[in-house]
Amino acid sequence: MNTLEAIRQRRAVKHFDPQHQMTQDEVDQLMRLCQLSPTAFNQQNYRFVIIKNEVLREKIKQAAHGQTQVTDASLLIIICADLKAWEKNPARYWKNAPQDVQDYICGAIDKYYRNKEQTQRDEGMRSAGIAAQTIMLAAKAMGYDSCPMDGFDFAEVSKLIHLPDDHALAMFVAVGKASQPARTRPTQLDLEELLIVDRF
Repeated sequence: MNTLEAIRQRRAVKHFDPQHQMTQDEVDQLMRLCQLSPTAFNQQNYRFVIIKNEVLREKIKQAAHGQTQVTDASLLIIICADLKAWEKNPARYWKNAPQDVQDYICGAIDKYYRNKEQTQRDEGMRSAGIAAQTIMLAAKAMGYDSCPMDGFDFAEVSKLIHLPDDHALAMFVAVGKASQPARTRPTQLDLEELLIVDRF
């Protein structure tokens, strides 16, 4: 499936076939594609928690108000952001670049993020959102369906997955085979309402 068709066909599926299992090769392919999602300064500040344990999935389902996607989808990915990725040996993000480029980038990263907590969080959420979209489009191209999710108790899920203090939980993406078609696409606003040229 080409990219344009994947964009047109991707929907937020609510009902998955609980019997379907993705192969490990498919999961690996999906996550390798996701790893190509862009991040500022190439800091790769997204983190992906794949929930395999059935008991843990059930607890997360309860924290997600009983939404069946959590347990029925073949793959449940919790996307988090490492808010301090910018200061964790940033030279490694540019180790294949010339030394002068490495030196410049490391200084620029430090200047951009140090003592700017909101900027660090905003950057993490941007990276997580881009990664989520990559997962959903890649999944569709691979013949799978998906559902982005944020209807859950963030604090409880953070406890359940032992989220580190310097990370933030962004969202879930459930991936699998739909057991029911998605509902008819709801109303799309006129593009003229969404598109602004130059200034509001």
